[in-house]
Amino acid sequence: MKITGAVLEEIGRERPYAQSRPITVGEVDLDPPGPGEILVRIEAAGLCHSDLSVVDGNRVRPVPMLLGHEAAGRVEQLGDDVVGLAEGDRVVMAFLPRCGECKNCHTDGKLPCSVGSASNNAGVLLGDAQRLHRDGQDIKHHLGVSGFATHAVVNAKSVVKVDDDVPPAIAAVLGCAVLTGGGAVLNTGQPQEGDAVVVVGLGGVGMAALITALSVGNGDVIGVDAVPEKLEAARELGATAVYTPQEALDNGLKAPVVIEAAGNARAFETAVQLTDVGGVTVTVGLPAPDARASIAPLGITAEARTIVGSYLGSAVPQRDIPKYAQLWREGKLPVESLISSHIRLEDINEAMDQLADGKAIRQVILFGES
Repeated sequence: MKITGAVLEEIGRERPYAQSRPITVGEVDLDPPGPGEILVRIEAAGLCHSDLSVVDGNRVRPVPMLLGHEAAGRVEQLGDDVVGLAEGDRVVMAFLPRCGECKNCHTDGKLPCSVGSASNNAGVLLGDAQRLHRDGQDIKHHLGVSGFATHAVVNAKSVVKVDDDVPPAIAAVLGCAVLTGGGAVLNTGQPQEGDAVVVVGLGGVGMAALITALSVGNGDVIGVDAVPEKLEAARELGATAVYTPQEALDNGLKAPVVIEAAGNARAFETAVQLTDVGGVTVTVGLPAPDARASIAPLGITAEARTIVGSYLGSAVPQRDIPKYAQLWREGKLPVESLISSHIRLEDINEAMDQLADGKAIRQVILFGES
């Protein structure tokens, strides 16, 4: 079938992207779903730094590639051997499929699926399927989703069904920002009763971590970011206090759980410095591969502190997405507050500039009525 999608043509073009136009929006051929796969009509897709990191070259992926990994939509067709889903179901995309068989899949979310990770790196679906083409050339899949399009074929293990009361934009954001940021708090940081939580970096993932900490804890929740508008947004969401990084350090801020969600070396260093004796620093941001940080090892040993990485929030999507949907349903997790604007697919290059400039938390593409 013919679909409309946003294809990254070349990595590392100069900014502004509104002028260099690395992403082309146009017609792409999409094969029908194979065994274990489904065809989804995309309803909403969010722009994330993981998309930007492919555009700017911090995450090298094969191109041309149809971008987008945070998305939700309706199942329109089932391939053979798909169970537990039906046409018409609303599903949330999870950008790291779990094969359920490799060693890593038996770590309760701590380690990413090795098979799914290999497929993502190669730009194919789980099982090595290639379903996107243009003018006789393969178009690579982005993280098993390629959600910046009117339709997508994905492996059924890349989706989680949600009830119809979860709107498309909310459902989309649950699949990356909330799954990653919320999981960094609940699955990895695991604050105890009354523990303070500090979040360094208040983009989509960081804000999701902040509202998750607010939704389940009774300790202080503190936001740290260099952008005044993001600090104000965190304050409006209920943060106990907000600081710039330097203010946090100058005030001697310390907490038993610190989440680093900025994805740069300086933010990581700041997060480690803000971690209290016996505390845990959870790093969930994705810096450039050649980024290097400087920390004092003695402080880690002498103060019995822990530094731990959390990819995709150490999540098991089938377990965690319904949990976050229920928190949203109960009014405890204001996911809508993460959405800074709704945009058109045609404006994706300009939206990437907004994201790179730190001017947006979550821009969401809407593809029409559900």
